Amino acid sequence: MDRVKILVVDDESRMRKLVRDFLAKKSYEVLEAGDGEEALDVFYANSDIALVILDVMMPRINGWDVCREIRETSKVPVIMLTAKADESDELLGFELGVDEYITKPFSPKILVARVEAILRRSNRLWEDASIEACGIKLDKAAHQVTVDGQNIGLSFKEFELLSYFMENQGLALSRETILNHVWNYDYFGDARTIDTHVKKLRNKMGDKGNCIKTIWGMGYKFEA
Repeated sequence: MDRVKILVVDDESRMRKLVRDFLAKKSYEVLEAGDGEEALDVFYANSDIALVILDVMMPRINGWDVCREIRETSKVPVIMLTAKADESDELLGFELGVDEYITKPFSPKILVARVEAILRRSNRLWEDASIEACGIKLDKAAHQVTVDGQNIGLSFKEFELLSYFMENQGLALSRETILNHVWNYDYFGDARTIDTHVKKLRNKMGDKGNCIKTIWGMGYKFEA
C-alpha cells in the first residue's frame, strides 16, 4: 500500500528535518520545500498529497499566498505554522481555508497528533452516506456540497462543520461541543474561531445559510 504523502514547507532546514523525522516514525512519506515557490512546484507535481504543513514567513512566496493558490484548485487539508501569536493572523488563516493553525515553538508530538486527527476524519468521510436537508446535499464520498443543485466549494473544516450541523439537525450545539467534535482535540484558542467558520460557511451557502441558526450566548443549531 502506498504511504500517505505529506508536504512540509519551511525555510528552516532544521525545522523541516524535525517534522520529517517525527512523521517518518509514523510511516508517512514526507515531501519537502524550502520556500513558497518550491512548495507550489512540489504540490502541482504530486496530485496525491494528503496534507500540507505550511510555514507563514518564507522567501519568494509567503505561506498565505501559497495557501491562496492551493485553495484555488484543491481542498487538501492545510496546517499553518507561524512564529507570531497574533489573533488577526489566525483569523486570516481560517478565512483562507486553513484547517489548523499552530504557533512556534510547538511540540512535534502534538503536531503529529493533529495531522493524524485530520487524516482520520478525512478518511471517515468516505465511509458515511450522503446527507440531504433544506435543499442542501452533502456527499461525503465525493467531498462535495450542492445547494439547490449548485455546487459550492468548501474548505475541509467548513465541510466538517456543515456535516456535523446536518448530522445533528434540531439540536442546540454549544461552541465547546462543536470544538470537541469538529476540531477533535483540546483547542486552546478563542472559541470565536467557530464564529469565523460559520460566517464564511453561511456566505457560501447563500439564502440556505439561514438554516444555521445562532443561539445567542451558547452556539448554533441547524434547522431545515
